Amino acid sequence: MIDKEFLKEKLNLITRDLERLKIFYDFTISQIAEDFIKYAALKNILMEIIGRAIDINEHLISELARPDMEAPKTYRDTFLLLTDLNVLQRDFAGEISKSAGFRNAIVHEYNNLDKSIIYKTVGDAINQYAKYCNYILKFIERTS
Repeated sequence: MIDKEFLKEKLNLITRDLERLKIFYDFTISQIAEDFIKYAALKNILMEIIGRAIDINEHLISELARPDMEAPKTYRDTFLLLTDLNVLQRDFAGEISKSAGFRNAIVHEYNNLDKSIIYKTVGDAINQYAKYCNYILKFIERTS
């Protein structure tokens, strides 16, 4: 059974963190790159947003997936599978699924991430995850 309270709690946390990301609009790339606290905070907020969405995805998949569906092998796949479950639109799922790879790069510190790329991700994250939250809320409403 889908735990709607769990979903709503995760959505509220994502929404809160999207508001927190907006703080970074007030800084330049160099101000963030030169301040390890700002840079660490930015990375952490992005990881938490993406991680919470993956938690939502995994919950929905565990409750809705049909026996004939292949289990997702990666976090990216969890976004893509939500299209087959009529939660996300295919084109949107393809775009937002890229953030799972971005999260992995942050977590595992692949190739000493380019700080300007992290900074440029702020706007995309705000737009994409606001849409993601709307998709999940609409799904909850449809299933109520």
